[in-house]
Amino acid sequence: MPAAPKINRRSVAYDVPAALAHLAAADAKLARLIEQAGPFTLKLKHQHSPFEALLESIIYQQIHGKAAAAILRRLIEAFGDVHPQPRQIIAAPDHVLRGAGLSGAKALAIRDLAAKTLDGTVPTLAQIRRLPDDEIITRLTAVRGIGPWTVEMLLIFRLGRPDVFPVTDYGVRKGFLLTFGRPPKTRPITPAMLPKTDAMLRRAKKWQPYRSVASWYLWRACDLART
Repeated sequence: MPAAPKINRRSVAYDVPAALAHLAAADAKLARLIEQAGPFTLKLKHQHSPFEALLESIIYQQIHGKAAAAILRRLIEAFGDVHPQPRQIIAAPDHVLRGAGLSGAKALAIRDLAAKTLDGTVPTLAQIRRLPDDEIITRLTAVRGIGPWTVEMLLIFRLGRPDVFPVTDYGVRKGFLLTFGRPPKTRPITPAMLPKTDAMLRRAKKWQPYRSVASWYLWRACDLART
């Protein structure tokens, strides 16, 4: 089996010290979390084209990471050890996609992604860098199987956008409860205990324009609670 490819990562383009200073001044409780969690160490994943990044996101949805990685590897091998491109996906027989381990629903989603890349709904990498967050979300969620959360993760971890707040993310909601709410001390946290979207958005207004950084620290709050 070939060695796993080295993952190239790069720093975000926005001013991290300015972001941390803004968040700490805006919210005392968030300032305490930042102090407890330590430096902001987010590094962006290798910047594939939007098509390639979303293809991988579809594969990874709702299955274990190792199983998804195996499916992605088999799919790449089926196209000559290179990441398949939209026209190749459109032209591929069903047995090639299913043979890599894709479910019927995911095969349909990947074909729709390819079609919407070719018709321009899914922008190129050069185009997406110039688009505002809201337009990116609108255009990419037009693809079968792609919801707002998937696009928000792309915005934060691939494009390095500074002001994204994924309020439906379980870790962000749990971190919000741990930081600003009253989590139970002797019982596990259940979904019913998690904060409502409107309450999260109200508090997060003062974090703008650095809600991505705040979200990263809310994920760290979950890590701190485990340790």
